Amino acid sequence: MTLRFVTWNIKTGGAGRLDAIAAVIRREQPDLLALQELRNFDRNDGRVLNELAEAVGMVPHLARSFLGQPVAVLVRPPLEIIDRAEVRWRLHHAAAVVTVATDTGPLRIVSAHLNPFSPYRRMREAVWLAHRYRPTRLPTVIAGDLNGLNPGTDHTETLAPQPGFLRARHLARDGSADTRAVAAFLDAGYTDLWRVAGAGSPLTVPTTKGGGREFSRMRLDYVLAGPTLAEGATNMTVIRGDETEYASDHYPVRVDLPA
Repeated sequence: MTLRFVTWNIKTGGAGRLDAIAAVIRREQPDLLALQELRNFDRNDGRVLNELAEAVGMVPHLARSFLGQPVAVLVRPPLEIIDRAEVRWRLHHAAAVVTVATDTGPLRIVSAHLNPFSPYRRMREAVWLAHRYRPTRLPTVIAGDLNGLNPGTDHTETLAPQPGFLRARHLARDGSADTRAVAAFLDAGYTDLWRVAGAGSPLTVPTTKGGGREFSRMRLDYVLAGPTLAEGATNMTVIRGDETEYASDHYPVRVDLPA
């Protein structure tokens, strides 16, 4: 048995684009869905989130944010949420955490959106999340817009087109590409699933018609998992085409997980 997992930053709450976003979700039919940048989704008792969840046949869990924008995890029945939490005060945005019951035992999903502005603060957020939700304690997926570059890749050409103030969001003090946030998860025992299951281009921003002028062509969205999940992960791809070209400035990412 496999579970289809999708993560997607839908850009400032998807205002004016929610029909397109719902169309993509219905077509992909994820069992588990991590969403980020859910501006105003916490208003009116979560009306917008609940309407989106109903439109795609899923059950939502929202994490609000003190400084930034909410995030969420949505679960498709018959999967059942058996535990839930939200992380607000330690992150610029937030993290939504749910545990679901599967045939092989509990599975924890963390939808996270890390600091977009400060490499140091982004790294500190990643260190805290990685240690708070260690994959050795419970099979765990951490996914979302991590706003960081992956270790082990030459990012010179990626960063070269960016104006200095935008490039600084991705530079260490010595001027090299800052990869510490993603590295913190890898050091804690997570696997970057793209390395074991990805096909095609891993770049997730910007889309062709959805904005994202602050980005050069780069990868900011990740699915990270513990070793047992990584061993069985398959069919990972960045979803392109149709509504994804304008529904957000980020493309959604899909992967099949063992369950």
